[in-house]
This record gives sequence, structure tokens and C-alpha cells, in this order.
Amino acid sequence: MAENFLIILLQLLVIMCSSHGRELGGGTKNNMNHHMMNNHHDIDPSLMVFLTMKDLKVGQRMPIYFPKRDPSTSPKLWPKQEADSLPFSLEKLPQLLQLFGFARDSAQAKAMEDTLRECESKPIKGEVKFCATSLDSMLDFAQSILGKDSGFRVLSTSHKTKSSVAFQNYTMLEDIKEMEARKMVACHTMPYPYGVFYCHSQTTQNKVYSVPLEGDNGDKVEAIVVCHLDTSEWASSHPSFQVLDVKPGTSSVCHFFPADNLIFIPKVLQSHAGFTSM
Repeated sequence: MAENFLIILLQLLVIMCSSHGRELGGGTKNNMNHHMMNNHHDIDPSLMVFLTMKDLKVGQRMPIYFPKRDPSTSPKLWPKQEADSLPFSLEKLPQLLQLFGFARDSAQAKAMEDTLRECESKPIKGEVKFCATSLDSMLDFAQSILGKDSGFRVLSTSHKTKSSVAFQNYTMLEDIKEMEARKMVACHTMPYPYGVFYCHSQTTQNKVYSVPLEGDNGDKVEAIVVCHLDTSEWASSHPSFQVLDVKPGTSSVCHFFPADNLIFIPKVLQSHAGFTSM
């Protein structure tokens, strides 16, 4: 456990260092090209992270949004003892707002409420979920899913070049790899005064890929993509269905992970799936 703790700690430090700065004002829409605006003019650019397994092929070019967050201002995970000393529930929101000094009608209060509501919502059929408020609790949850005695790997999207462009066309390059993962745990950052990760695992079949990308401006990204093969239990209002123009249960849904999200998979040899050029 101590070895895994150090591995994750180092991983988080790498992620913080590779999240290159704050997005420049006005940069998102100004960097859209004509193709993006014609095909996705009515969709929030931040939702342009979805694709299907049929899209995973060398030469595929598509618009993708990668958020640019300033690591120096991102909330940090607290030590377990400190995090556990505070309530983490929607019922205690007024007390928490007073503690952190946020007005009830502030943007921070709304973000905290949304996070607590999401963390307390019921999981879909076949899903196990948990909101981790410390590194220890995140590791404990991952190990409970992957197996107490198994080691694990931590995957995250890596930006190889420094850029302020959040939204642009990317082309998939050679060497797309499928990562062998009998089980997986995905952990997503949530808005909160201190670090909170929404972690979940599904019993339905999923696939994990490492996808090298090159942006139209030359940006290089080693992206992590997760594909969900069974979406029949998903709510029809899920934004992926709007973006992909499909219905629940009719198609796989894949999505790119931002650099500050984590994927835990068992530590096994990875298999290389072959993909052909377009």
C-alpha cells in the first residue's frame, strides 16, 4: 500500500506540472475552425470530448476540448484526517458555506451544492461510485474494486507541448494502444474548496486506450480514452447522446480524459491493438 501511495502521489505531481496554465480569455471560440463551427455550432465546446469506437482510427481528425487549468490555483487533496474532520453532505451545506466563507447565492456555493448532489446521487445499474476527499480514500476505493492484493497502474492524459489552446481539431496518430484492463476505476476532479475526486467503476464492458494526437497548431497530446460498450442504463439526457446523435444502448460511447483525471487499472502486461490508417 505504501508503494502505491507514493506512485499516486508522484502521478498527481506529474499531472499538476503537465496541466499548462490558465486558458486565455476568448481563446476557445476564436480557435475554432470553419469545420467545427459548421458541424457543432449549437453544442458547448466543453462537451466535445465524446466519440464512438468506430472513430478510433489512425488519421481520424476531429474537434476535441482539453481544459486548461492553472495547477497553482487548483484545490489540493487534504490529508485523510483533516478531510474526515469535516462533514461532506448536502444536508450540511449551510454549515460548510459558513465555514469556507461563501455566500449562499455565490458561484462557489452553487459549485459545492452541485458536487455534493452528484456525490449523493444513486449510481446507475452496474455502477459503484465514491467521492474521495483524500488520497488515502481514493486508493482504498481503487483497491477495493481492483483487488486488495493486486498492484495497479495509474493512467492520465499527458500534454507533450505547452499551449493555451483548449479547443481545436486533432488528428489521431500511429500507435493507438488498447490497455488490458479486466477492471478499471475512473476518478474525475470535482469543483470544491479542497480536492475531491468522483470515482466510479462499472461492471459492464469497458475499454481503455492510449491515443496519440496532434493538433492543427502542432500540439502533441498522449490522450487516455475510455469506451463504454453498454450505455443502455444511461439517462437519455446524457450529453454524449446529443454530441454523437445516438440513443442509449444503440452505440458505444467513448470520451477523452482531461489531464487532471485518473484511471486505475490492474498492473498487467498491456496488449497492443492494431489499427490501420485511413
